[in-house]
Amino acid sequence: MKPALSPDPEPKIALIGNPNSGKTSIFNQLTGLQQKVGNFPGVTVDKKTGTLELSNGRQAKLIDLPGAYSFYPTSKDEKMVVQSLVQPGNENYPDAIIYIADVTKLEKHLLLFSQLKDLGIPVLLALNMADVAEQEGIQYDLEKLSRKLGAPTLLLSGRTGEGMSKLKSMLVDLLDEAPVALLNSTKYRLAPEESKIINQIQAEFPGYTPYQLVLMAHHVKWLSFLNPNQKTLIEQAISNSGFQDLQMQVEETMQRYDQFTPIVQQSREKDSLHEINFTDRLDDLLTNRFFGPVVFFSIMLLIFHALFTWAELPMNFIEAGFGNLSTFLQSHLPQHWLTNLLTEGVLAGFSGIIVFVPQIAILFFLISLLEEVGYMARAAFMFDRIMQFFGLNGRSVVALISGGACAIPAIMSTRTISNWKERLITILVTPFISCSARIPVYTVLIGFVVPPTKIGFVSLQALAFMGLYLLGIVAALLAAFVFKLILRTHESSYLMLELPAYRLPVMRNVWLTVWEKVKTFTVEAGRIILIITVVLWVLSSFGPPGAVKNAEMAAQSSAKAKKLNADDTQDLVDAKKMEASFAGQLGKFIEPAIRPLGFDWKIGIALITSFAAREVFVATMATIYSIGHQDDEYSIHEKMANQRDPVTHQLIYSPATSLSLLLFYVFAMQCMSTMAVVYRETKSWKWPLIQFAFMTGLAYLSSWLAYMWLS
Repeated sequence: MKPALSPDPEPKIALIGNPNSGKTSIFNQLTGLQQKVGNFPGVTVDKKTGTLELSNGRQAKLIDLPGAYSFYPTSKDEKMVVQSLVQPGNENYPDAIIYIADVTKLEKHLLLFSQLKDLGIPVLLALNMADVAEQEGIQYDLEKLSRKLGAPTLLLSGRTGEGMSKLKSMLVDLLDEAPVALLNSTKYRLAPEESKIINQIQAEFPGYTPYQLVLMAHHVKWLSFLNPNQKTLIEQAISNSGFQDLQMQVEETMQRYDQFTPIVQQSREKDSLHEINFTDRLDDLLTNRFFGPVVFFSIMLLIFHALFTWAELPMNFIEAGFGNLSTFLQSHLPQHWLTNLLTEGVLAGFSGIIVFVPQIAILFFLISLLEEVGYMARAAFMFDRIMQFFGLNGRSVVALISGGACAIPAIMSTRTISNWKERLITILVTPFISCSARIPVYTVLIGFVVPPTKIGFVSLQALAFMGLYLLGIVAALLAAFVFKLILRTHESSYLMLELPAYRLPVMRNVWLTVWEKVKTFTVEAGRIILIITVVLWVLSSFGPPGAVKNAEMAAQSSAKAKKLNADDTQDLVDAKKMEASFAGQLGKFIEPAIRPLGFDWKIGIALITSFAAREVFVATMATIYSIGHQDDEYSIHEKMANQRDPVTHQLIYSPATSLSLLLFYVFAMQCMSTMAVVYRETKSWKWPLIQFAFMTGLAYLSSWLAYMWLS
């Protein structure tokens, strides 16, 4: 019996390779924008799928499996690769495999390829980085390599697109092949213990290759598709055969290297022309013990400076556009509550998120560039030792840096950390890193604390912005050190990371990343904001029966007694009506708890709504300060800057209050989506609740101290 091809008329093709093999570039070349990101069932590991059009016009489903080094995983990502390929009935089990290998490091990348060959699935070997190989003078006899490895082989480049048409043509031939019959043999010599296990369990698993049965013996404890009876059968076979898991893994790995290393050496026609290449020389500088960190923090400073200077013009344009649109609609639509809902609720809310798209795009653009050129891996390597001191792992740096974009994918990326304690600590402290959702809050409030002056070419506000990020980093490291002392584990720690060669960025990958992240930011946040702004507008415009009307009459009487002018009268009426509304009463309810921090009830409303998403703070302020106002040509920053206490007439957003609010948003765990992800990753509500308690406590204490110091 042979594993049958998928009955689905759209064949499944898996894209597999080591991390840093250029797999993402190939996937983007083959699918373009026809791709989507989901999760593997029951776990939070990303699964990218796309539509691939073959040379004969037929469409195929391309599955981009996570990067893996071998079938002996050290991370959750690698486990999902094993899970998908060991079980022929798995929904991701492919009809064919494209194996991506870096041609400049071919020997290092062939271990997983040799294991895939023993699965009985047709495999195509795609040697990526053809352009780099040409520059370095590396050349292989592809015909000899293909013949000796037993797989069709081609040279391609994810950067230039070279070889993509040929790849699609070769896939047509590959899909027409029958699955390789490996039910009674493997490419490597089975140990006697492995053969005994196969003989004892193969009747229970018809259609499985010997190597799939061996892998089940290695991973019986965590393979989720095995039922209790099957696990018992395999465990008994292991006990009867004298099977030694780790010893068998080492022996298999060494045997495979002994098989394919001579093939690679015999097929190599030209070796590298340079003993010490450009990457080595640059690493001597950028990973230097002293100079490396200086370069890293200089790059971070330039990124934060760009967030302010490059985004200023488009942000002003967007703000002006929303203001003009709101004024136009108010002047041309009839006076009705639906008009107010549209202009004061929906438009005000969306302007509070769309206006920050330029900054989000710039942030992801620059981070993607750093990833593409290979610098991010160096950051992980460079800071591994100091991360170990704080109870973290070198890979934690990648998660912490990613947290500067969004804590959710950053926390999910911690599954590459095999040590449970280090992974848990990274999950718990990552939300301290200022994410992109905090950018709107920082941008609006920094101007109330720091003047827009410059030191040289760098503005003080940009330095303050970077200071807030550094403050979050310091808090994360100190919290990690505390958890290191509290949590106990017997696991040993290590960092296994391949440093890719420095290369020019593939701009197609960069733009696709920016597009994907900005779309996620606007669409996902937009859904939340649309609901919140509509609800908030209703709560702000209506109140208990007669309360809003009575407040309006009382405000007019007070204004008349004080002989206020028309503008001051309208401001007083708006403030009293807001105070009497449902939203005002909610803010008043929590005001006693937040008043020591310098916050009024309006800010209290924003604190509650921004728990859905931090960036909603600005949209909430835009909605609150748009209620009843006619000055829609003013930006939200200007409206907040002009807000005064209706009784004391002092500025609401004084330096003391603004700094207090900034510190609260630096430290507070104000993101229910992040808490949900922490629950999913830790499988317990214990850790997200602990996380919420210590972060909120630190936020409250720091805000109170700052307000007391400046006021």
